[in-house]
Amino acid sequence: MIVKTRAVVLRETKYRDQSKICLLYTREFGKMSVIVKGARNPKNKLSGIFSPGNILDLVLYKRNGRDIQLVSDGNLLRSPMVPAADLERFAILYRIIELIKQTTDGNEKNVPLFTLLAGTLEQLYRMKLDFKQLYAWFLLRFVSLLGFQPSLNRCVFSGEELLPAITAMRLSELYFVMNPGGFAIPAAAGADFGRKRLIPVRLVLLLQSMAAIRTPATLLAPTDAYDVETLCELLQEYCALHLEHFRSVKNLAIVSQITQ
Repeated sequence: MIVKTRAVVLRETKYRDQSKICLLYTREFGKMSVIVKGARNPKNKLSGIFSPGNILDLVLYKRNGRDIQLVSDGNLLRSPMVPAADLERFAILYRIIELIKQTTDGNEKNVPLFTLLAGTLEQLYRMKLDFKQLYAWFLLRFVSLLGFQPSLNRCVFSGEELLPAITAMRLSELYFVMNPGGFAIPAAAGADFGRKRLIPVRLVLLLQSMAAIRTPATLLAPTDAYDVETLCELLQEYCALHLEHFRSVKNLAIVSQITQ
């Protein structure tokens, strides 16, 4: 059966003399492996487009029950090499790719997750962008799609609205509690509530604003580098903790390394 889909290349592996076997995350079929015959031949029109991070439109010969599908045709839509290679961009790109590889199963269609991945990468490949701020936004949306959205507008314990409480109590910090996940008023976050971190109110407001943004194209203007780094560390810790319950112990070790 001939099918079309959009895809992100997660991994490429040399196969025989001139071909490649690639791992893709596709809009229509989830994660899948494909063989691209002649992809390493410079004269082949598919040469050079099956590199990690590339976003493609593909035509496949798909057969149910076959572990590796055959690529018939493809067009490159976006690449991390355009407009120019950037080490910080690639560092963020590979963190995102590894998270997708380790937290998705084959042949499980997830259009919201694919839309998040492709949309994030399209913004990542822009010339002028705060890459770490984009990564923090991605982590927040990613873990929320997996069912672990933190409570950012109400105290995770008392249910009280945070913004009025901050004003009434003249709070300068809130706790971010890792489990069950979300902000807590200090008086409500007792000593027995496990892992938690004190977060300045300005970062609480920044994270709330970030959570309200549905597409990465409308991300806030670049903010203080220290604040962005702090949010990245917070969300990486939160993501690693909650993925413990989502994947196997074997995959957890890998995911923890990625998010650190």
